[in-house]
Amino acid sequence: MADLVKAPSRLPKAPPVVSDINVTPMVDVMLVLLIIFMVITPMLSKGQTVNLVKTHNDIKMQEADKEDAILIAITRDGKDFISPGNALIQPDQLAGKVKDLQQNRSDKTVYIKADARARFASVTDVIDNLRTAGVDQLGLITEAIQDKNRKSLGL
Repeated sequence: MADLVKAPSRLPKAPPVVSDINVTPMVDVMLVLLIIFMVITPMLSKGQTVNLVKTHNDIKMQEADKEDAILIAITRDGKDFISPGNALIQPDQLAGKVKDLQQNRSDKTVYIKADARARFASVTDVIDNLRTAGVDQLGLITEAIQDKNRKSLGL
């Protein structure tokens, strides 16, 4: 019986605890995420790209960024594009297309983003055609002016 009971053997010691954080995997993941965001961000803009009119008192219209929002872009050369679909449309076809898109919608707002250098007549033609279609809620999308003096004052 005495043979069965052995003296406790020495267990190997565990290596000392490393208290340094290994940041290499985190940096790798962050660089991959940065590249993904850099590639995807230009694709997030909805509709035709235009240089928006700059204003001091712009109103944020988050509803215009929704996937199913009706957005009309007027380019510098007077071409009209309608989203969803970002399709080129003639001004005389605008009323019928907007009526079709507004069927069965709760939000009847149509958003217009016009290039700052577009002719005023092009913008008013689009608005007249939308009024003909029965649209009474229009949103004009603008861009805020980044005024350095206002930022330094905290306004």
